[in-house]
Amino acid sequence: MKQIIIISFLALFILSCGSEKNTSTEDVIASNDLEQIRNKKTELDAQQQELETQLKQLSLKIKELDPLEKIPLITTFPAKESEFIHYVELQGNVDTKKNLVIYPEYSGIMTKVFVTEGQKVTKGQTLAKIDDGGLSQQVAQLQIQSDLAKTTFERQKRLWNQNIGSEIQYLQAKSTYESQQKAVNQLQQQVARTIVRAPFTGTIDDVITEQGSVVAPGQTELFRIVNLDDMYIETDVPESYITTVSEGKTVQVDFPVLGTTMEATIRQAGNFINPANRTFKVEVAIPNKDKNIKPNLTAKLRINDYTNEKAILIPLSIISENANGEQYVYTITNKTDSIATAKRTIITTGKTQGDDIEVLTGLKSNDEIIQEGARSVKDGQEVKILVVEE
Repeated sequence: MKQIIIISFLALFILSCGSEKNTSTEDVIASNDLEQIRNKKTELDAQQQELETQLKQLSLKIKELDPLEKIPLITTFPAKESEFIHYVELQGNVDTKKNLVIYPEYSGIMTKVFVTEGQKVTKGQTLAKIDDGGLSQQVAQLQIQSDLAKTTFERQKRLWNQNIGSEIQYLQAKSTYESQQKAVNQLQQQVARTIVRAPFTGTIDDVITEQGSVVAPGQTELFRIVNLDDMYIETDVPESYITTVSEGKTVQVDFPVLGTTMEATIRQAGNFINPANRTFKVEVAIPNKDKNIKPNLTAKLRINDYTNEKAILIPLSIISENANGEQYVYTITNKTDSIATAKRTIITTGKTQGDDIEVLTGLKSNDEIIQEGARSVKDGQEVKILVVEE
């Protein structure tokens, strides 16, 4: 009797559990019984984990049994001929041949300054006056003596032409006049040094010495004058480019500070290689209509040293190298639908530009080159081509 009671109790428990499992999710939610809802969630979580485990097992078995699942997946791109323009990238500073600090040619007090900073001046214009220390008066005195010597010489010459007087008198008068004239010219040249003039047309960038200061030749800086019309960039180019970087080559010039880029031309290429760093100098003429470009401004230069109108370019990342030092890429052959055979192709390469490199031999136009998966395939291996949607 006792056993019958126990069996009946177990049967009722199993039935109650089964009925709880068969209860739908909607019914459990509608019951608003927190304990029952939690139990239902735990039950569903367990079922989900069981399904995921079974799906993984099925996928592994499919890969094991299906030969197509073992084929490497790759992407390809066609080799195309395009124009390849290679640039040498360098850095240089802007300069001008008309950027000059003016020094005096005469010692004395600078009695007058005729210009201010930022003023435009023309070639030969008077910038300042230095006290001549009485030289002007000496010139005036010598000029009087020179005029007298000239009058004496002219009279003596007329007499000599009329065969009156001696030859020695004529020669003495001529010598006196010429020596007096030279003395006047020499003193006038010294007086001219007391006038400071602009050596070329430009702008007074700085008035360094003020009026009333004592100045000395070759020691006292007076003014800085700059002309921004004739600007250029000078830079050092490695000797390996001596045959490709030459006069007349096009240069792309970038001024990072100004945020501007322009095209320019090499106007001069040096003929001397510096033994210290194995470089030669080039000058690039810079147009400066807006006067925004200033001396010593930093510039980045891209000089066109090589052009190939029918070049094949490929990414550097897909190139490998064998034990003999030969470079190679993988192309595909025997293509049928999306299945093909990988082929190792030996290539020779040229110049690089960014992430691409020029292929000189080994590839021809329309060859299909393996890109994604290039490092994981082998020569002669069957591969599957994925179509990449752009």
